[in-house]
Amino acid sequence: MADQAERLRELTNNVRQFPRAVPEHREEKGCRVITVSSGKGGVGKTNIAANLALSFSYLGKKVAVLDADLGLSNVNIVMGLVPPPRYNLSHIISGKKKLKEVMAEAPLGVKIIAGAVGASEIANLAKEQRDEFIKELSTISQFADLLIIDTGAGVSNNVLDFILAAKEVILVTTPEPTAITDAYGMIKVITGHEAEIDIKLIVNRASSFLEGKKVADRIADIAGQFLSVHIEKLGYVLEDPLVGKSIREQTPFILKHPTSKAASCIKHIRNKLANVPEEPKKFTSFFSRLFKR
Repeated sequence: MADQAERLRELTNNVRQFPRAVPEHREEKGCRVITVSSGKGGVGKTNIAANLALSFSYLGKKVAVLDADLGLSNVNIVMGLVPPPRYNLSHIISGKKKLKEVMAEAPLGVKIIAGAVGASEIANLAKEQRDEFIKELSTISQFADLLIIDTGAGVSNNVLDFILAAKEVILVTTPEPTAITDAYGMIKVITGHEAEIDIKLIVNRASSFLEGKKVADRIADIAGQFLSVHIEKLGYVLEDPLVGKSIREQTPFILKHPTSKAASCIKHIRNKLANVPEEPKKFTSFFSRLFKR
Protein backbone atom coordinates (compact mmCIF):
# COMPACT_ATOMS: atom_id res chain seq x y z
CA MET A 1 0.00 0.00 0.00
CA ALA A 2 2.91 2.33 0.68
CA ASP A 3 4.03 2.02 -2.93
CA GLN A 4 0.52 2.69 -4.18
CA ALA A 5 0.18 5.79 -2.03
CA GLU A 6 3.55 7.02 -3.25
CA ARG A 7 2.47 6.67 -6.86
CA LEU A 8 -0.84 8.36 -6.19
CA ARG A 9 1.02 11.36 -4.81
CA GLU A 10 2.00 12.13 -8.36
CA LEU A 11 -1.55 13.39 -8.72
CA THR A 12 -0.68 16.33 -6.51
CA ASN A 13 2.83 17.15 -7.66
CA ASN A 14 1.62 20.59 -8.74
CA VAL A 15 -0.72 21.20 -5.84
CA ARG A 16 -0.89 24.80 -4.73
CA GLN A 17 -2.75 26.70 -2.04
CA PHE A 18 -5.24 29.43 -2.83
CA PRO A 19 -3.72 32.90 -2.36
CA ARG A 20 -4.86 35.23 0.37
CA ALA A 21 -6.84 37.30 -2.10
CA VAL A 22 -8.67 36.08 -5.17
CA PRO A 23 -6.85 37.67 -8.14
CA GLU A 24 -8.43 37.98 -11.56
CA HIS A 25 -5.48 36.29 -13.21
CA ARG A 26 -3.32 33.47 -11.89
CA GLU A 27 -0.08 32.40 -13.50
CA GLU A 28 0.51 29.41 -11.27
CA LYS A 29 -0.19 26.02 -12.71
CA GLY A 30 -1.63 23.14 -10.78
CA CYS A 31 -4.70 22.14 -8.90
CA ARG A 32 -5.45 22.19 -5.20
CA VAL A 33 -6.64 18.77 -4.09
CA ILE A 34 -8.84 18.27 -1.03
CA THR A 35 -10.06 14.85 0.07
CA VAL A 36 -13.35 14.70 1.99
CA SER A 37 -13.71 11.61 4.14
CA SER A 38 -15.22 10.24 7.34
CA GLY A 39 -14.68 7.46 9.79
CA LYS A 40 -18.36 6.51 9.76
CA GLY A 41 -20.88 6.30 6.96
CA GLY A 42 -24.10 8.31 7.00
CA VAL A 43 -22.63 11.53 8.40
CA GLY A 44 -23.40 13.62 5.29
CA LYS A 45 -19.91 13.53 3.79
CA THR A 46 -20.96 13.46 0.15
CA ASN A 47 -23.55 16.18 0.64
CA ILE A 48 -20.95 18.47 2.17
CA ALA A 49 -18.41 17.70 -0.57
CA ALA A 50 -20.93 18.51 -3.31
CA ASN A 51 -22.24 21.71 -1.77
CA LEU A 52 -18.74 22.87 -0.87
CA ALA A 53 -17.70 22.39 -4.50
CA LEU A 54 -20.62 24.49 -5.70
CA SER A 55 -19.87 27.13 -3.10
CA PHE A 56 -16.29 27.47 -4.39
CA SER A 57 -17.59 28.03 -7.90
CA TYR A 58 -19.25 31.24 -6.66
CA LEU A 59 -15.72 32.57 -6.10
CA GLY A 60 -14.92 32.08 -9.74
CA LYS A 61 -13.03 28.83 -9.18
CA LYS A 62 -13.03 26.04 -11.72
CA VAL A 63 -14.03 23.08 -9.59
CA ALA A 64 -14.12 19.34 -10.21
CA VAL A 65 -15.44 16.57 -7.97
CA LEU A 66 -14.05 13.05 -8.15
CA ASP A 67 -16.37 10.42 -6.72
CA ALA A 68 -13.89 7.96 -5.22
CA ASP A 69 -16.44 6.14 -3.09
CA LEU A 70 -16.12 2.80 -4.85
CA GLY A 71 -18.87 1.17 -2.83
CA LEU A 72 -21.70 3.72 -2.85
CA SER A 73 -20.96 6.28 -5.55
CA ASN A 74 -23.68 8.93 -5.39
CA VAL A 75 -22.18 12.39 -5.99
CA ASN A 76 -24.11 12.55 -9.26
CA ILE A 77 -27.38 11.95 -7.37
CA VAL A 78 -26.69 14.73 -4.87
CA MET A 79 -25.80 17.02 -7.78
CA GLY A 80 -29.04 16.13 -9.58
CA LEU A 81 -27.39 14.26 -12.46
CA VAL A 82 -29.99 11.52 -12.88
CA PRO A 83 -29.65 9.23 -14.76
CA PRO A 84 -25.94 8.98 -13.95
CA PRO A 85 -23.29 10.09 -16.45
CA ARG A 86 -22.64 7.65 -19.26
CA TYR A 87 -18.95 7.31 -18.41
CA ASN A 88 -17.27 7.00 -15.03
CA LEU A 89 -14.00 6.26 -13.26
CA SER A 90 -13.90 2.68 -14.52
CA HIS A 91 -13.55 3.91 -18.11
CA ILE A 92 -10.40 5.80 -17.14
CA ILE A 93 -9.03 2.79 -15.27
CA SER A 94 -9.58 0.55 -18.28
CA GLY A 95 -8.00 3.09 -20.59
CA LYS A 96 -11.13 3.28 -22.74
CA LYS A 97 -11.70 6.99 -22.07
CA LYS A 98 -9.68 10.08 -21.28
CA LEU A 99 -10.46 12.24 -18.25
CA LYS A 100 -11.99 15.01 -20.34
CA GLU A 101 -14.34 12.49 -21.94
CA VAL A 102 -15.55 11.20 -18.58
CA MET A 103 -16.20 14.56 -16.90
CA ALA A 104 -19.88 15.45 -16.72
CA GLU A 105 -21.30 18.96 -16.37
CA ALA A 106 -22.98 19.77 -13.04
CA PRO A 107 -24.65 23.01 -11.90
CA LEU A 108 -22.54 26.21 -11.95
CA GLY A 109 -20.04 24.59 -14.28
CA VAL A 110 -18.69 22.14 -11.71
CA LYS A 111 -17.19 19.05 -13.36
CA ILE A 112 -18.10 15.60 -12.05
CA ILE A 113 -16.05 12.43 -12.45
CA ALA A 114 -18.59 9.80 -11.52
CA GLY A 115 -17.54 6.85 -9.41
CA ALA A 116 -17.50 3.24 -10.48
CA VAL A 117 -19.47 1.19 -7.97
CA GLY A 118 -17.53 -1.88 -6.95
CA ALA A 119 -14.42 -0.86 -8.90
CA SER A 120 -12.08 -2.53 -6.44
CA GLU A 121 -9.65 -3.09 -9.29
CA ILE A 122 -8.15 0.33 -8.53
CA ALA A 123 -6.42 -1.20 -5.52
CA ASN A 124 -5.17 -4.10 -7.59
CA LEU A 125 -3.84 -2.34 -10.67
CA ALA A 126 -0.56 -3.50 -12.15
CA LYS A 127 2.24 -0.95 -11.98
CA GLU A 128 1.90 -0.01 -15.66
CA GLN A 129 -1.86 0.41 -15.34
CA ARG A 130 -1.48 2.47 -12.18
CA ASP A 131 1.09 4.73 -13.84
CA GLU A 132 -1.27 5.39 -16.74
CA PHE A 133 -4.18 5.96 -14.34
CA ILE A 134 -2.19 8.51 -12.33
CA LYS A 135 -0.94 10.21 -15.49
CA GLU A 136 -4.47 10.65 -16.76
CA LEU A 137 -5.83 11.94 -13.44
CA SER A 138 -2.97 14.44 -13.31
CA THR A 139 -4.40 16.20 -16.36
CA ILE A 140 -7.14 17.58 -14.08
CA SER A 141 -5.07 20.76 -13.70
CA GLN A 142 -6.05 21.62 -17.29
CA PHE A 143 -9.69 21.81 -16.28
CA ALA A 144 -9.83 22.78 -12.60
CA ASP A 145 -8.31 25.02 -9.94
CA LEU A 146 -9.71 22.80 -7.23
CA LEU A 147 -10.36 19.06 -7.12
CA ILE A 148 -12.54 17.74 -4.30
CA ILE A 149 -12.30 13.97 -3.84
CA ASP A 150 -15.24 12.32 -2.11
CA THR A 151 -13.97 9.05 -0.67
CA GLY A 152 -15.80 6.20 0.97
CA ALA A 153 -16.15 6.03 4.74
CA GLY A 154 -13.73 4.13 6.96
CA VAL A 155 -10.09 3.19 6.64
CA SER A 156 -9.92 0.94 3.60
CA ASN A 157 -6.80 1.00 1.44
CA ASN A 158 -8.58 2.93 -1.30
CA VAL A 159 -9.69 5.66 1.11
CA LEU A 160 -6.25 6.00 2.70
CA ASP A 161 -4.54 6.13 -0.68
CA PHE A 162 -6.53 9.17 -1.74
CA ILE A 163 -6.04 10.85 1.64
CA LEU A 164 -2.29 10.29 1.65
CA ALA A 165 -2.06 11.45 -1.96
CA ALA A 166 -3.93 14.71 -1.46
CA LYS A 167 -2.23 15.59 1.85
CA GLU A 168 -5.21 17.83 2.70
CA VAL A 169 -8.19 16.04 4.17
CA ILE A 170 -11.50 17.21 5.59
CA LEU A 171 -12.97 14.75 8.06
CA VAL A 172 -16.72 14.97 8.52
CA THR A 173 -18.35 13.82 11.75
CA THR A 174 -21.57 14.37 13.66
CA PRO A 175 -22.25 14.79 17.39
CA GLU A 176 -23.18 11.10 17.66
CA PRO A 177 -20.78 9.23 19.98
CA THR A 178 -20.06 6.53 17.38
CA ALA A 179 -19.25 9.15 14.73
CA ILE A 180 -16.93 10.97 17.15
CA THR A 181 -15.15 7.73 18.04
CA ASP A 182 -14.74 6.79 14.39
CA ALA A 183 -13.46 10.26 13.49
CA TYR A 184 -10.76 9.95 16.15
CA GLY A 185 -9.95 6.46 14.89
CA MET A 186 -9.58 7.87 11.39
CA ILE A 187 -7.17 10.53 12.65
CA LYS A 188 -5.17 7.88 14.47
CA VAL A 189 -4.82 5.75 11.34
CA ILE A 190 -3.84 8.72 9.17
CA THR A 191 -1.19 9.97 11.58
CA GLY A 192 0.11 6.42 11.96
CA HIS A 193 1.43 6.59 8.41
CA GLU A 194 3.86 9.33 9.44
CA ALA A 195 2.81 11.44 6.49
CA GLU A 196 2.45 15.22 6.55
CA ILE A 197 -1.33 15.40 6.24
CA ASP A 198 -3.22 18.62 6.87
CA ILE A 199 -6.25 17.34 8.79
CA LYS A 200 -9.33 19.55 9.02
CA LEU A 201 -12.62 18.86 10.78
CA ILE A 202 -16.27 19.66 10.08
CA VAL A 203 -19.03 18.79 12.54
CA ASN A 204 -22.21 18.14 10.57
CA ARG A 205 -25.80 18.16 11.87
CA ALA A 206 -24.95 20.16 14.97
CA SER A 207 -28.05 21.25 16.89
CA SER A 208 -26.37 24.54 17.82
CA PHE A 209 -23.14 26.49 17.60
CA LEU A 210 -22.25 25.38 21.11
CA GLU A 211 -22.72 21.68 20.30
CA GLY A 212 -20.64 21.99 17.13
CA LYS A 213 -17.86 23.76 19.00
CA LYS A 214 -17.97 21.28 21.86
CA VAL A 215 -17.61 18.27 19.54
CA ALA A 216 -14.83 19.88 17.49
CA ASP A 217 -12.93 20.95 20.62
CA ARG A 218 -13.23 17.47 22.10
CA ILE A 219 -11.82 15.72 19.03
CA ALA A 220 -9.07 18.28 18.51
CA ASP A 221 -8.03 18.22 22.17
CA ILE A 222 -7.86 14.43 22.35
CA ALA A 223 -5.94 14.22 19.06
CA GLY A 224 -3.50 16.83 20.30
CA GLN A 225 -3.03 15.17 23.67
CA PHE A 226 -2.65 11.54 22.59
CA LEU A 227 -1.50 11.79 18.97
CA SER A 228 0.39 15.09 19.08
CA VAL A 229 -1.38 16.26 15.93
CA HIS A 230 -3.01 19.59 15.20
CA ILE A 231 -6.57 19.42 13.88
CA GLU A 232 -7.89 22.52 12.17
CA LYS A 233 -11.51 23.14 13.18
CA LEU A 234 -13.17 24.40 10.01
CA GLY A 235 -16.57 24.80 11.59
CA TYR A 236 -19.93 23.12 11.73
CA VAL A 237 -23.07 22.67 9.66
CA LEU A 238 -26.27 23.15 11.61
CA GLU A 239 -29.08 20.62 11.55
CA ASP A 240 -31.46 21.90 8.92
CA PRO A 241 -34.66 20.23 7.60
CA LEU A 242 -34.07 21.91 4.24
CA VAL A 243 -31.03 19.68 3.72
CA GLY A 244 -33.12 16.52 3.79
CA LYS A 245 -35.71 18.19 1.57
CA SER A 246 -33.02 19.06 -0.98
CA ILE A 247 -31.65 15.51 -0.97
CA ARG A 248 -35.10 14.12 -1.71
CA GLU A 249 -35.48 16.64 -4.52
CA GLN A 250 -31.98 15.77 -5.78
CA THR A 251 -30.93 19.41 -5.77
CA PRO A 252 -27.97 20.73 -3.72
CA PHE A 253 -29.24 22.79 -0.79
CA ILE A 254 -26.83 25.65 -1.52
CA LEU A 255 -28.71 26.13 -4.82
CA LYS A 256 -32.22 25.27 -3.69
CA HIS A 257 -32.06 27.10 -0.36
CA PRO A 258 -29.11 29.55 -0.53
CA THR A 259 -30.19 31.44 2.61
CA SER A 260 -30.72 28.34 4.75
CA LYS A 261 -28.76 27.70 7.92
CA ALA A 262 -26.82 24.87 6.29
CA ALA A 263 -25.93 26.98 3.23
CA SER A 264 -24.66 29.80 5.45
CA CYS A 265 -22.45 27.34 7.32
CA ILE A 266 -21.02 25.95 4.06
CA LYS A 267 -20.19 29.47 2.86
CA HIS A 268 -18.39 30.19 6.11
CA ILE A 269 -16.35 27.00 5.78
CA ARG A 270 -15.57 27.81 2.14
CA ASN A 271 -14.34 31.28 3.08
CA LYS A 272 -12.08 29.79 5.70
CA LEU A 273 -10.62 27.30 3.22
CA ALA A 274 -10.13 29.97 0.55
CA ASN A 275 -8.82 32.62 2.95
CA VAL A 276 -11.65 34.95 2.03
CA PRO A 277 -12.46 37.47 4.78
CA GLU A 278 -15.94 37.26 6.20
CA GLU A 279 -18.28 40.16 5.57
CA PRO A 280 -18.93 42.15 8.76
CA LYS A 281 -22.44 41.81 10.14
CA LYS A 282 -24.58 44.89 9.63
CA PHE A 283 -25.39 46.83 12.76
CA THR A 284 -29.09 47.62 12.53
CA SER A 285 -29.97 48.69 16.05
CA PHE A 286 -32.20 51.59 16.94
CA PHE A 287 -29.21 53.84 17.63
CA SER A 288 -27.57 52.97 14.33
CA ARG A 289 -30.69 53.93 12.40
CA LEU A 290 -31.16 57.05 14.53
CA PHE A 291 -27.72 58.48 13.79
CA LYS A 292 -27.97 57.62 10.11
CA ARG A 293 -30.90 60.02 9.96
